Amino acid sequence: MQINLILPEIVLIVTVLMLFAASLLKRKGKVKAAIVMAGSGLASALTLLSLFWSGSLFCGAYQIDVLSQLSKFFLTGGLFLVSYMSRDLAGIEEEMRNEFSFFLSLSTLGLVMMSSAVELLTILVCLEISSYALYVVISFRLNPGQRQEVEAGIKYVIFGAAATGISLFGLSYVFAFCHSTYLVEISRQMPEIIGAQSLAVIGMVLLLSGFFYKLAMFPMHAWTPDIYQGASNETTAFIATLPKIGAAVLLVRLVHVTGEGGGAFTWVLVVLAVLSMTFGNLAALVQDDIKRLLAYSSIAHAGYMMVGLLSANQLGLAAVLYYIAGYVLMNLACFVVIYYLAPQGQNITFNDLKGLHQRSPILAFTLAAGAFGMAGIPPTVGFTGKFVIFTAALDRGFYGLVVIAMVNAAISAFYYLKMARAAYCQGEGIEVKPIKLAWGTKVLGAFIVLAIVVIGSLPQMLMTLADQAVAVLM
Repeated sequence: MQINLILPEIVLIVTVLMLFAASLLKRKGKVKAAIVMAGSGLASALTLLSLFWSGSLFCGAYQIDVLSQLSKFFLTGGLFLVSYMSRDLAGIEEEMRNEFSFFLSLSTLGLVMMSSAVELLTILVCLEISSYALYVVISFRLNPGQRQEVEAGIKYVIFGAAATGISLFGLSYVFAFCHSTYLVEISRQMPEIIGAQSLAVIGMVLLLSGFFYKLAMFPMHAWTPDIYQGASNETTAFIATLPKIGAAVLLVRLVHVTGEGGGAFTWVLVVLAVLSMTFGNLAALVQDDIKRLLAYSSIAHAGYMMVGLLSANQLGLAAVLYYIAGYVLMNLACFVVIYYLAPQGQNITFNDLKGLHQRSPILAFTLAAGAFGMAGIPPTVGFTGKFVIFTAALDRGFYGLVVIAMVNAAISAFYYLKMARAAYCQGEGIEVKPIKLAWGTKVLGAFIVLAIVVIGSLPQMLMTLADQAVAVLM
């Protein structure tokens, strides 16, 4: 076996073991944050070095290619940014801080392995490794007198177990038709089978449900608002970003195996995309809690990504990878503001955003960049991502779907711009208390803003990498 092909995974495994040992020795939270940042930073660098390596391990169940390595770079880079942002763990109970970093790193390890898994049982095992770690950390929130986090944790477990059961049921249908759990074998048979067998359509939809759950895609979205609101700001920042990367990459692999002529399967996904976009945006309009608003927003963005997946061509699938990278940056921009605006880990509302530009110009600008990006305003990555996804859908003839998506994007602009308006236009007559930020936090905010604008204005490099990643499937 070529060990050099899995060096990022080895680094993450060592990081997890070190964090486990540190938790036993009761080391301080900052020590564990340093371990996570060092491990994720090294793993991220190794994925860049191995970006164009290729190989197959473990009897063909584990594939190293550009798609897997690009996904691992997004995941490990995302873990570094989330860990750096929440290095103080202000919203986590004191006695739980020893284990928090361990479980987040373990969840990331599961997602990283899932990126290379090309066999259905292996994929589900990696998905469960990631999920079980998150089931634990949701209830770690510092929230005296309230038990929202416990309710959120229970809901996440119940919905997660249901999603896994549904996926396993769908897997049984796929195996019955294709007599294999390897994606390469399924891709040879499924395009013909899914056009002729209604049960094959049902099987694929059920199989995808577990990944719809991670992506917060309708109808597997019901957990999202309560978990975003009930979990700590640190945990929510992780849940809102990294699992969605893993889900998007796996959906790219799984949707590709059905081919471009999915027939009834395609129309099922069209309906789900429309419902996801419309429900998410309409529900977000009436939210006052910012994390709950972002939860419904994530449901809508899952619908936009489904538009790219439905294209099932190289441009559409590459656009999904580009979009998910931008979505992570835009979400992190919002969560950086939430984290530093709530030093005790409390949830924030629109009232808390008032006068933010006077209290902290860098946080206000970071929030505006994230909000403008998710609204799809140029020159942000959100605008470019939507443009490429809609272009790919138009190439496939999904004119009505693109019109609905554009209407939904216009609706979403209302509540995204409402966030920016609260930060910049509602500071009169209130007491201004400056928010003191460390220089490292200011650098983090500036980096995220710069990345949102630069990747949106100059998308060629990332789109080229995404195109090369998808090309390995074609």
